[in-house]
Amino acid sequence: MLTVGRVAELTGVSVRTLHHYDAVGLVRPSGRTSAGYRLYAVDDVERLQAVVVYRRLGFSLEEIGALLAADGEEVVDHLRRQRDAVTARLQEDADLLAAIERALEARMTGIQLTPDEQRELFGDSFSEDYAVEAQERWGQTEQWAQSQQRTAQYTKADWEQVRAEGDALNTAFAELLAAGEPADGDAATAVAERHRLHVCERFYDMSHAMHRSVSQLYVDDPRFTATYEAVAPGLAQYVRDAAHANAARHGVTEGCTS
Repeated sequence: MLTVGRVAELTGVSVRTLHHYDAVGLVRPSGRTSAGYRLYAVDDVERLQAVVVYRRLGFSLEEIGALLAADGEEVVDHLRRQRDAVTARLQEDADLLAAIERALEARMTGIQLTPDEQRELFGDSFSEDYAVEAQERWGQTEQWAQSQQRTAQYTKADWEQVRAEGDALNTAFAELLAAGEPADGDAATAVAERHRLHVCERFYDMSHAMHRSVSQLYVDDPRFTATYEAVAPGLAQYVRDAAHANAARHGVTEGCTS
């Protein structure tokens, strides 16, 4: 038999919450001390653990009470519905994260050119919808402000230079891939670091952690994948892996110089 304090320590559920669960009949201790203090048996703790799991899944106390009183088939049905709801939320969060990373991607922010000039420079990788999406969602972020400030004075010649620098990095990656250099090797991670610093210099401060996150889109988002695969088959995965390896070498840091 465990005291209420010991149960709180083991499960992470506060004493106050345990008292409330007792009061509403959700988890009642099986015993009491001679002084009237609560004592929990093993079955009580197991029931409490089930309550904790259901709470984390988003069930109300009333729903949990019904689940604990239900037969196995009803519980499975409830859990399946809750699983579907959680899966939907995860997908929404994944979509939101992808939108954030696309907004932070240099080619989607701060480009002060006409749509025709952007298509001329960036080809199929440019879409007016990208810029609209980015501004609607992240027009108030620090990265957006940085990119807008830095690119506001860019001329077409500046953008041509930016494009040339980006093409040179892609070519360097493609040559390493063709030569069989491992993505986590010195040569590939050196190019990955140049890639990160290019974004830092031209657009916004990109930490190694952000670089790692953005590079994940190269394989997760078909739009990014197509851009790299047009340079060389397998390049999207190679660049992603090199960026991840470079981030691992440097650790999760902030700013452009660490």
